[in-house]
Amino acid sequence: MNLPKTIRMTEVGPRDGLQNEAQTVSVADKVRFIDLLSQAGAAEIEVSSFVNPQWVPQLGDAAEVFARIKRRSGVVYSALVPNDRGLDGALEAGVDKVAVFTAASETFSQQNTNASIAQTIERFQPVIARAKQSKLLVRAYISCVVQCPYEGPVAPKQVRDVAAKLLDIGADEIDLGETIGVAVPTDIDSLYDGLAGLVQPADSTLHLHDTRGTALACAVRAMQLGVTSFDASCGGLGGCPYAPGAAGNLATDDLVYLCDRMGIETHVDLPKLFDAGRHIAGALGRGLRSRVFEASAEA
Repeated sequence: MNLPKTIRMTEVGPRDGLQNEAQTVSVADKVRFIDLLSQAGAAEIEVSSFVNPQWVPQLGDAAEVFARIKRRSGVVYSALVPNDRGLDGALEAGVDKVAVFTAASETFSQQNTNASIAQTIERFQPVIARAKQSKLLVRAYISCVVQCPYEGPVAPKQVRDVAAKLLDIGADEIDLGETIGVAVPTDIDSLYDGLAGLVQPADSTLHLHDTRGTALACAVRAMQLGVTSFDASCGGLGGCPYAPGAAGNLATDDLVYLCDRMGIETHVDLPKLFDAGRHIAGALGRGLRSRVFEASAEA
């Protein structure tokens, strides 16, 4: 099998993982969760989002969380920002990297951001320009790169068109979000075939959801195609408030276990990752979706 020697993992549990939780998680529990993830060796941790708390109440404490975490040398601490006001908060908090977000589906864009795709990209231009002035890297998420919960299948050309516009306005990284967890490996081939000549697999990040249990298979196929950067969420936390029925993200635990067994370096310590999972499971008062995490609890 043609597989990479190493992959880079962005831990999105504290942001994408917790944003859809109905139960409020305390600042202290979030800080402890992030500190444990830092100790586990995550290359990047998406700590929170500087959005209006009216829309995502769970993340309304982003500034306080950033102020209290123990930053570990070599770890990138990033945040999602929707607009100039969000960037103001991120800059004040001293984030290392920011992310903006749009979609390949017009309906999903309207549901998620209350704006068209064109309007979101127009909104990003001053955000990206200011971030660059502050020497921050900018990640650009594209949601629904395979299928939309409202419109159905999404053509790869739609993804390509959005990616091209994001690169034109200065995005450093294209993050491809398989938002509802329907993809199978052949969809990953189609996605990257559609991006050929614009975004190489090695220059992208893949963000998979595991609603139907196919995320790991898709990750392996993506690695075979040359993808070396993945988003994952401790314990499989996650979901999307604007994607009905979408379950959690690809579990970091499951991906690390797979890579460990296949000789692919992740730089993530699985037992320490379990410590983070046990902490957040305790804070939420329930188990986690990760199969590897569940197996570790039974061992």
